[in-house]
Amino acid sequence: MKYKRILLKLSGEALMGDQAYGIDPKRIQEYASEIKHLYQAGVEIAIVIGGGNIFRGVSGASEGMDRVQADYMGMLATVVNGLALQSALENSDVPTRLQTALKIEAVAEPYIKRKAVRHLEKGRVVIFSAGTGNPFFTTDSAAVLRAIEINADVILKGTRVDGIYNEDPEKNKSAIKFDALSFEEVLKRGLKVMDTTAFTLSQENNLPIIVFDMNTQGNLHKVVQGENIGTTVYL
Repeated sequence: MKYKRILLKLSGEALMGDQAYGIDPKRIQEYASEIKHLYQAGVEIAIVIGGGNIFRGVSGASEGMDRVQADYMGMLATVVNGLALQSALENSDVPTRLQTALKIEAVAEPYIKRKAVRHLEKGRVVIFSAGTGNPFFTTDSAAVLRAIEINADVILKGTRVDGIYNEDPEKNKSAIKFDALSFEEVLKRGLKVMDTTAFTLSQENNLPIIVFDMNTQGNLHKVVQGENIGTTVYL
């Protein structure tokens, strides 16, 4: 395997499958199966999952809700998704620990960096939920922050699109896909990979990002093996 320790970033929307909202049991089981293949190959796996399938703080704030309250609601949504993914993984015989940036001892461990690293070293999948624990920060920022803290080799951003394009490929069928881009090129072209805070943090810490299609069976394993899947963003 090219990468020994990875941080997998999944969007909450990805868990909806073909539904309008919520969690599609079939989709989450498919993800658990893909992650299990990596686990069996000895890869150390950390995961950050969004909450947009349940509640998005920015959307709540735009409807007149207090932004701080809305963001905390979004954080709790990521805990719900984390619990669902943990259950799916453990049903597939993959030992998993859920850590949260907010104290919710009844359902998850508090985030402690040393404990998280120890879990990874022991072969457990670690799911980080509740973002950074602070309002005004996205789960993209949480993913990069946690990846840096645990010394991950790469951030794998699993999406429903097979990489980074010069335009939205779902709107323009003629959009051009990039195989690799430097951080500078992404900024010059104004391409949207992650929010600015997350992207800058990744750039400053020389942490590569690979954007790939998580919904294609086998892609996750291929990316970690080093195959040219998706788009790689490098320093």
